[in-house]
Amino acid sequence: MWQAERHQRIRALLGTFGQVGIERIVTELGVSRETVRRDLKELEEAGLLRRIHGGIVPVPGEGEAPYPERSLTNLREKRAIAEATLRFVSPGQTLLIDAGSTTACLAEQLAGLSGLLVFTNSVEVATHLSTASSRARQNRAILLGGDFIAEPASTHGMVTLAAIAEISADLALSSPFGLSAAEGATSFVPEEAGIARAIFGRAKRRILLADGSKLGRVGRVSYAGADEPDHIVMDVAAADSAHFNALRTVSGERICFA
Repeated sequence: MWQAERHQRIRALLGTFGQVGIERIVTELGVSRETVRRDLKELEEAGLLRRIHGGIVPVPGEGEAPYPERSLTNLREKRAIAEATLRFVSPGQTLLIDAGSTTACLAEQLAGLSGLLVFTNSVEVATHLSTASSRARQNRAILLGGDFIAEPASTHGMVTLAAIAEISADLALSSPFGLSAAEGATSFVPEEAGIARAIFGRAKRRILLADGSKLGRVGRVSYAGADEPDHIVMDVAAADSAHFNALRTVSGERICFA
């Protein structure tokens, strides 16, 4: 089992049970205690968990929940945002889309348009745009190669970035871990930030999709200032956030609501 996959599974166990013993991790992963200790040390140094005697616990307020959990959180808001984003997409355009639960909802909506050429590092996005009905509408999804991670199922790394550098897109669409006036769009995972930054650099227009829960959250790596996207699509309830007015001051009329 690759290290990246072990790390993802450890984080998933932690997200499910809240506290996990080393013996359980050894059993679940089928690797040695030495390998588990090494992985836990690296994850703790990255700020993704805290080691205690005999096991691990979450770091309060840090990190992301496992992807299966994130994909079900604020699902109604994400679907509304995805539907509202369609106003900026025209049939026949070329799109760059990164991986995430909100962009997966967007892909479901995009499949109803026609003639789209979509480049993505997300297996889920590519799958939604490759159904029989989507292909019948002459939509085409190209999954970018690169280092594979399981959660969310996607690619990243130098191969992926090199492929993005060759693309000229009409739109780049990304959903951040966090969004704030001071730090802009941020990701908790540096590799994800690298992909988002790259697709924003290869498109004529850039769109952020963010529900209200992301306002005020700050990940480790910023990939776009709050005044950089051409549009920020949010759910209506986001305006009630204590962080909204500061974002509005920086982003101005770029913000639109689902």
